Amino acid sequence: MTAVDERPITETAAERHESLEASYRSLEVPGKLKVELLRDEIVMMAGPDWVHNLIVLFVERQIPIDNWYPVQTQDLSIPGEPAEPQPDLVVVEHGAFEGPGRLVPAPAVTLVLEVVSKSSIDRDYGVKRSIYAAGRVPAYLIIDPTEARCALLTEPTGSGEDADYRVERTAKFGDPLPLDMLGIELDTSRFGTLPPVRTHRRP
Repeated sequence: MTAVDERPITETAAERHESLEASYRSLEVPGKLKVELLRDEIVMMAGPDWVHNLIVLFVERQIPIDNWYPVQTQDLSIPGEPAEPQPDLVVVEHGAFEGPGRLVPAPAVTLVLEVVSKSSIDRDYGVKRSIYAAGRVPAYLIIDPTEARCALLTEPTGSGEDADYRVERTAKFGDPLPLDMLGIELDTSRFGTLPPVRTHRRP
């Protein structure tokens, strides 16, 4: 007769996060996939749409590189968060981070950009909003080609999953959007659109 220990095996949240981070770092990812660690989830996504890439390019080209580094495919570290997101664009002021390293600390970042796709709507408007606010990223810009609008979120507050932004400003494609933290007014007139995925009320 074999004795079986039926006591439940418990694992702390910290141990779960540590295990997930170890799995994330050991992944061998094909070059065309984007991979992010978002709290308790490892997210893999296929390469973005052409419309998506042009929007990122049009935003990047409007940011004056004399004062700012607008960088794509840059991973962030979020203090106190088991997360390493990779925004579509990260804007860092000259001198705020000199590297080297794969991860830019969120406190060094002035603005992050996410361009919504049909598979990223809930993450871009939900968990990423919370993660960037928890990391005290001063400005989070969401550009949604499925709704033809932009949302600029500022003044982060709170911590953990309760973190959020106090202020939200929206603009339709074609209307200028002031980005005071960068000293520019964003021209949105060249942003393309994608077919609506579903009606949503975010942010």
